[in-house]
Amino acid sequence: MNRMKIPPTGWIWTGTEETSENKLFHFRKELSLDILPETALINISADTRYRLYINGVSVSFGPCKGDDQVWYYETVDIAPYLQVGQNIICASVLRLSPIPTGNHSIWRTPYPGFYLKGDLCESASGETTPIYADETWKWIENTATKFVPEVAHSIYLDIFEVATGNPTLQGWQYNNFDDSNWNDAIPYSMFQSPRMPMATSPANLHPRPVPPMFERTTRFTGIKEIRQSGVDEQKWHALISGNSLELATNTEHIIEIDAGELTTGFLMFEFAGGAGTAIEILTSEAYVYPPAEKTVFSRGIKGDRTDSKNGYLEGFTDHYTVGGFGDEQSPEYYEPFWFRTFRFTALKIKVGAQPLKISDFSYRETGYPLEAKTTVETSDPTLTPIWDISLRTLRRCMHETYEDCPFYEQLQYAMDARTQILYTYAVSADDRMARRTIDDYHRSLRYDGLTNCCWPTVSGNVIPGFSLFYIMMIHDHMMHFGDQELVRRYLPTVDAILEFFHRNLNEQGLVGQVGGIIRTKERWSFIDWTTHWERTAGVPDAILQGPITMESFLYIYGLQMASELSEFVSKNENAGDYLKRAETVKMAINQHCQDEDGFYLDGPSVLKYSQHCQVWAVLTETAPKEKWAQIIRKSLKEDWPKCSVAMAFELFRALEKADIYEETNALWEPWREMVKNNLTTCQENDVDARSDCHAWGALALYEIPSVILGVRPAKPGFSAISVKPNPAYFDWAKGCVHTPKGEIQVEWERNGDDIKVNVIAPDGVEIIS
Repeated sequence: MNRMKIPPTGWIWTGTEETSENKLFHFRKELSLDILPETALINISADTRYRLYINGVSVSFGPCKGDDQVWYYETVDIAPYLQVGQNIICASVLRLSPIPTGNHSIWRTPYPGFYLKGDLCESASGETTPIYADETWKWIENTATKFVPEVAHSIYLDIFEVATGNPTLQGWQYNNFDDSNWNDAIPYSMFQSPRMPMATSPANLHPRPVPPMFERTTRFTGIKEIRQSGVDEQKWHALISGNSLELATNTEHIIEIDAGELTTGFLMFEFAGGAGTAIEILTSEAYVYPPAEKTVFSRGIKGDRTDSKNGYLEGFTDHYTVGGFGDEQSPEYYEPFWFRTFRFTALKIKVGAQPLKISDFSYRETGYPLEAKTTVETSDPTLTPIWDISLRTLRRCMHETYEDCPFYEQLQYAMDARTQILYTYAVSADDRMARRTIDDYHRSLRYDGLTNCCWPTVSGNVIPGFSLFYIMMIHDHMMHFGDQELVRRYLPTVDAILEFFHRNLNEQGLVGQVGGIIRTKERWSFIDWTTHWERTAGVPDAILQGPITMESFLYIYGLQMASELSEFVSKNENAGDYLKRAETVKMAINQHCQDEDGFYLDGPSVLKYSQHCQVWAVLTETAPKEKWAQIIRKSLKEDWPKCSVAMAFELFRALEKADIYEETNALWEPWREMVKNNLTTCQENDVDARSDCHAWGALALYEIPSVILGVRPAKPGFSAISVKPNPAYFDWAKGCVHTPKGEIQVEWERNGDDIKVNVIAPDGVEIIS
C-alpha cells in the first residue's frame, strides 16, 4: 500500500513553552554546494520577526506586518551570497509575547515559528533542488538579550534591550562555528502534532505587498556634547568618522552624538576587550527643557530642539554589558534587533577593570524606498525649509506601513494615513503603500460596520470618524489611479461603514452619540488635538451634553465621497441614495446645530463653537456658498478651538473652497516656528508636541504642487489633469509635478492682476486650465 508523501510545511520551532516575555532565538543550517546555483529563490517568514543571514551577510528583515487573516512572506534570491563548499543559512527570530504589552502594530499568533522554503536552480541543467526549514536545522535561545518596556507606565513598542555580550554566540552566522550544543528544530506538520492550520495566520501566507525596506550604512554627523570624559574631543569625532577609540580602565564617559536629522535606523557597535563595561544607549528626538512640575507622567518642554546648553535629552534607553571577547580581527558586535528612532544618541559608558576599544559606532538607516520626484519653488522662501522637513517626515513615517510616529507607537491610523497617502501621490505617484493600507482597513472591519481606527494592531481601538476617512482614502485613489476593480472590491466595506452611521441617526436626524472620551466608552470620538479640548482628550467638549456635530459632518462627507465612488463603477442607484441621505443630514444640522447668525455649533443647541465645524460646513457644502468666506474668516479670528497640524489639511481645503486661500500665509506660522526651533521633521501638534515626527504635518507636500502649482486630477485616474494655480499671496511659483500620467512642468508669475502660466505636459494628456 502506497502512503501519500507528506510535503514539508517549511515551518519549524523550538518546542519551548511560551511565556509573557519577548524572546530572541537563533536558527542555523549548514548547506554544502558543489556548484553555485544560478538562482536560489526562497520564501521566508516568521512569527513574529526575523533577520536572515547568508554566510554572515544580512539579506532580509521581516516579515511585513500582517494580521490574524493575512500573513506575509518575503521572496529573496540568496544565490549571490552562496559559495562553493560549506554555506551557513541562519536567522535571528524575535518571538513577541502572545500576551501583548506593547508593539501593538505587530500581530502575533498562537503558532510561534520560522518559515523558509524555496529552490536552488542549477544553471547548467536547469534542475531545481528544494530547500526548506526542517528538523535538520539547529536552534538556541539568546538568553543574554532581554526586552524591556520603554518606561514602566507607558509601553508603546517594548523593543528596548538589556543585553550582555555572549562569547558562546561569537561567529554563529559563519562557518567553523561549533553548534553541537544547539537543539534540533521541531517541524510543524499539516496532519500531525505539532500541527499548524493552513487556513489561518501565520500559515496562510501571502507575498509581501510593498517593497522591502532599504538599509543603508550611515554615520553620525558630529559630537553634540561631552558631558563627562577625559578623552580628547577630537578622538570622539574620529570615532564617529570610522576610527577606533580606546577608553582606559575605571573611567566614565557621557557623550551626546548628533545624527544631523531625525532618522530611523539600526544602531551598530563593534568592541574589542572591555569585559564588564556597562553602556547605556539613549535615543532621543530632541533636547527639552525641565517641566514646571516633574512627575512620572510629565515630559520635558520642547523649544529649540538643539539647545544642548540649557536642555537635556529625553528618550528611551538600551543597556549593554560588553562581553570582552572581541579583538581587532573579530570584534564583539552589538546591534539591537529593532530599528530605533533618533536625532540624538547619548552614550553613558562605565569602563571596568579591562580597557575598552570601540572599533566602530554607526547605524543603518532604514525606511520605505520612497522615490520623491516632484520638485517645487515659490516666491515665499520660508516654504523651502518647510518642504524639506515635510518630505523627511513622510519618509520617516513610512516603513512596512504608514505610521503615526516612528518614535512612539508606529501604528497606522486612518486619519493620518489618508493625508500621508495624498502626500505620497503628490511627490511620487506611488500607490503601492496606499493599496496595502486600503486592504488593511478592509480586513479590520468590525461586527458593527466600523473599521478599527488603526490597523494592523493586536488591540481594538475605534474612532468612528476614522472609518469615514477610510472612504476618503478610496476616493483619493479613484481620482489618482482610476482603478475600478479596487473600488468595486472595497465598496461593500464603504457601505457597511455608512450603514453604521445610518443606524445611529437620532430623532433629530443627526448622528447620535456614537462615542465619547477615550477609555470611558467603547468608541473614542476624537476629532483633533487642541488646548480647548484637553480635558476631553481631543473630543469637542459638547460630547458631555450629547452628540457632536462633527460626526454628522464627517458622515455627510463620507456619503458624498461614496456617491462618486458608486457612480464611477455604474452603481447609480446607490450614488443617488447616498446623496439623498447626505441632504437629509445637512438639513438636520442646519436646523439643530446652527445659530441665528449662521455659525455652526459643536452640538445640537450647545452654544459652543469650533473652527472645525465651520471648516466642515464648507467642505460638505452644508453652509450656503455665500456664507463660506464669512464663517471661515470668523473662525480664524475668534478664540475658538482651532484646527491643529492634524486637521490643517481640511482647513486649507476650506480656505481654498471659500476663495480666501491668501489667508494661508498666516497659517504657515506653526511650520515656520518648527523651522525656527530647528526641527528636521514636523511635530505632531502645536499643543504639546509629543512627537517631533508625525506625517499628517507634511502638508506642504500637497499644498505646493497641488494647489499653488495647481496640478490635480480633473477626472478619475488623472484621465484629465487640472492645472489651475492658486496665486494667493505668492508672486511666482514653478516646479515639476510627478503624476501617474508623467511629469507636468508648471511655471507662473504674477504681473499686476494677471497671472501668466506656462505648462509642459506629456503628449496626449488632456489639460484643463
